[in-house]
Amino acid sequence: MGKSVRIKSFELVAQDISDVDVHLLHALSAGVGWPHRPADWEFLRQVGEGIVAVDEIGRVFGSAMWFQQSEDFATIGLVITTTRSQAQGAGRWLMAQVLERCKVSNLALNATKAAYPLYLSLGFEHEATVFLNAGKVSAVPELGPAQGSLGKLPVSQIDEIMDCDSQGFGVNRAPVLEKLAETSSLCVLRRDGKVVGYSMRRPFGGLEVIGPIVASNDEDAIQLAAWHLKTMKGCQVRIDTREESGPFAEFLTQCGLAPVETTITMSKGRRFLNRSATAPWVFALAGHALS
Repeated sequence: MGKSVRIKSFELVAQDISDVDVHLLHALSAGVGWPHRPADWEFLRQVGEGIVAVDEIGRVFGSAMWFQQSEDFATIGLVITTTRSQAQGAGRWLMAQVLERCKVSNLALNATKAAYPLYLSLGFEHEATVFLNAGKVSAVPELGPAQGSLGKLPVSQIDEIMDCDSQGFGVNRAPVLEKLAETSSLCVLRRDGKVVGYSMRRPFGGLEVIGPIVASNDEDAIQLAAWHLKTMKGCQVRIDTREESGPFAEFLTQCGLAPVETTITMSKGRRFLNRSATAPWVFALAGHALS
């Protein structure tokens, strides 16, 4: 597809997302019920690239972003279209622009149910369901001692989590994690002096998000989540996870964080999710766009 598309009586062109007023992006996401605030858009523009679909007078009708996680892997997110333009194929046109501009062969995204058929038609394959657990934190269950030492990690020592995260996520996404850490509270779990798991907490969309959480098992993931949650009673919190059942999912429900909606993890190129019984795993996502 070309760099422009005609929607009924007007034409849309692709413009770099960094050149658009952030309040127009906020209005776009608010229009489809997404929680992103201007500050959230600003952060995402700092860690990723993207385009918007605008008409001749600068009105924004859609957006799409990609986040280079490594040399040969990127995640896609913030693919938004207005109802008016979606019916005319703007979503497909935006994705065509992304696939042309994002020069990597391996991609992943988290699809809404409405967008799922589009991504299937573009060659993305279904991998897993993501459960958005959210709510007001109630009493956090009492836990036994962690198998190791839990503690806060200063941002200056962020390098200590990179090996653990790379094993869980599949690639070294250091630049993204470094940027996330700037506005996050970071907890690590150590055994024999080695970081075997970590969790981040940061503001997003008017509430607090806990993620990523990377750990080798449910018990460690629970301890890493509880380290944050035990001081957050009464707060609105969100944790996105691919754990549908099991101890970690049950723990979130006990804390008052029930699944409120789902998305679908999809990939194009090599398979994204490759879980091993002995390696770290991403128990909670950094966010739908960052995965």
